[in-house]
Amino acid sequence: MSEAYRQAGVDIDAGNQAVQQIKDHVKRTHRPEVIGGIGGFGGLFRLKGYREPVLVSATDGVGTKLKIAFAMDRHDTIGVDCVAMCVNDLVVQGAEPLFFLDYLATGKLHPDQVEAIVKGIADGCEKAGCALIGGETAEMPGMYNGGEYDVAGFTVGAVEASRLADGRHIRPGDAILGLASDGLHSNGYSLVRKVLLRDGVSRLEQPVPWDAKTTWGEVLLTPTRIYVKAYRSLLEQFQVKGGAHITGGGLQENVPRMLPPGCAARIDRGSWPVPDLFPTLAEEGDLNADDLYRTFNMGIGMVLFVPEKEADDVQRAAIEAGERAYRIGEVIQGDGVTWTGRNPF
Repeated sequence: MSEAYRQAGVDIDAGNQAVQQIKDHVKRTHRPEVIGGIGGFGGLFRLKGYREPVLVSATDGVGTKLKIAFAMDRHDTIGVDCVAMCVNDLVVQGAEPLFFLDYLATGKLHPDQVEAIVKGIADGCEKAGCALIGGETAEMPGMYNGGEYDVAGFTVGAVEASRLADGRHIRPGDAILGLASDGLHSNGYSLVRKVLLRDGVSRLEQPVPWDAKTTWGEVLLTPTRIYVKAYRSLLEQFQVKGGAHITGGGLQENVPRMLPPGCAARIDRGSWPVPDLFPTLAEEGDLNADDLYRTFNMGIGMVLFVPEKEADDVQRAAIEAGERAYRIGEVIQGDGVTWTGRNPF
């Protein structure tokens, strides 16, 4: 290898070692459509099984949740978050995630750390049913503090043009169902860190108030839930007109993104159980309801719009598919989100 390059901070041998360590993780995600393996200049995927495919793409990262991973020195779940933030955006439009690529940038490459991150990405791809067909690992001395990195993901999916669930058929009177989140997912961490790191003292190793056996760090690193398989099952069985992945901005900002002009969402705040995490953050940080509902998912990670006559059957099917599903509101005339019910805490 180049000794001069190594002295400048880039270790080509460490990069090659990392590639060897992640090969098995990549391979276990492959679908029959994948051509070749990692190491080429581009990932190859043979699209088949569609008559009139519409390609749907998404990209996202993990945000300042990474700061929690750095502090805890735990890196095997961040990759799941990276995948989830992308594939959940695809599936709400009816698309099947086909393949995924990642970009990992670090100041100094540590093969074991890279393997842990890619293991999480592969775990997420398996849950979503998509193939990890390529990526990039960049070692950039001076760009990141010791042990720190950034990771981003890119995914492509497909849907038959006739089955695109883009919200255009949503009408007043349709029911709104919510699928429960697994905690914060990957949004609002800048506010959470401000609340929990007051006076520069980290509370990540301290137990949470509602469970003496679980630390704040463990709760905050809970991976984003991947809804792909359950959601696609519902798409096959029912007339799901559209959906919303609840990310930054919460229900207030994300639900209207799928509503056509003239339609608004009326959501009942008391229609689902809000996890203990959120009222605790409200108390610790002196946060009001507007702070909470416009920053966090508040326990709902995915929303579906379905005809009123199918709502009960969709809810039952979602529960049978392993989701915690709630009827949280209805579509009305207007725009944006209207709230009913009292704040449940």
